[in-house]
Amino acid sequence: METRAAKRWIDWAIIAVMLALALGMLLPFLWLFSMSFRPVGEAYKLPPSFLPPGFDLTNYRAVLASRVPFLQIYFNSVMIAVIVTGGQLVTCTLAAFAFARLRFRGRETLFLILLCGLMFPAQVTILPIYIGYAQLGLLDRPIGLALMYLTSSFGVFLVRQFMLSQPKALEEAALMDGAGYLKIFWRISLPQLRPALSALGIITFTQTWNYYFQAKVLLSSNESLTLPVAMDVLRGYMGSGNLSVVMAAMSMSVLPVVLLFLIAQKFVIEGITMSGIKN
Repeated sequence: METRAAKRWIDWAIIAVMLALALGMLLPFLWLFSMSFRPVGEAYKLPPSFLPPGFDLTNYRAVLASRVPFLQIYFNSVMIAVIVTGGQLVTCTLAAFAFARLRFRGRETLFLILLCGLMFPAQVTILPIYIGYAQLGLLDRPIGLALMYLTSSFGVFLVRQFMLSQPKALEEAALMDGAGYLKIFWRISLPQLRPALSALGIITFTQTWNYYFQAKVLLSSNESLTLPVAMDVLRGYMGSGNLSVVMAAMSMSVLPVVLLFLIAQKFVIEGITMSGIKN
């Protein structure tokens, strides 16, 4: 009984610590939404109050009426994130199937070279991409930013590791019955990859949604910007913009990503966990 009671107290202590950590992670988001409903005078009030004096939508209307075409920029970010996510789900899955299931000379060497791509930040490759885009006429075009990331080393690694944890019996039986590799991939392998693809899709969408450096270099006109760069424009020179308006814009930009993660977080955790299991 004492052991069971001690274990119960330990469980409650762990839950309390996790709740405290969760609250600490949620506070910045709650403060962000709170600031978006305040007039600019309340934004700098000391001592600060956590709850806004009222739920006024003036700041949100100011975002839509600003010199920055917010709705067009929102569309740009959605388009880029959807194209990149869809592209990576296709290309990374096919490449992962080849590395996990096909036998060919130099497979391990090619996979090692692929993983080396994870070590290079975007700042290293942006100059040759900029020069190439200038020659192709893709500068200041949102589609150019999407074309940069239609595949990724991380996506191939994640799906490959998940695929290695899946049994091969059905695939080998289908191969013996004369099925081709594409049919095996489409009918047998792909239906088992839902957790990994869900995790890859959400991670890719979130990462693409937050691109700043690449968009800052490749995009210049207001109509072609993405949301992270638009936040910088709204902030103004030396932070001279209306802080409450910036917070309202940030609230609108972060909300889709938060909702997407809350809806599909189970698949993210399952996909990342199972991708580390190997038979």
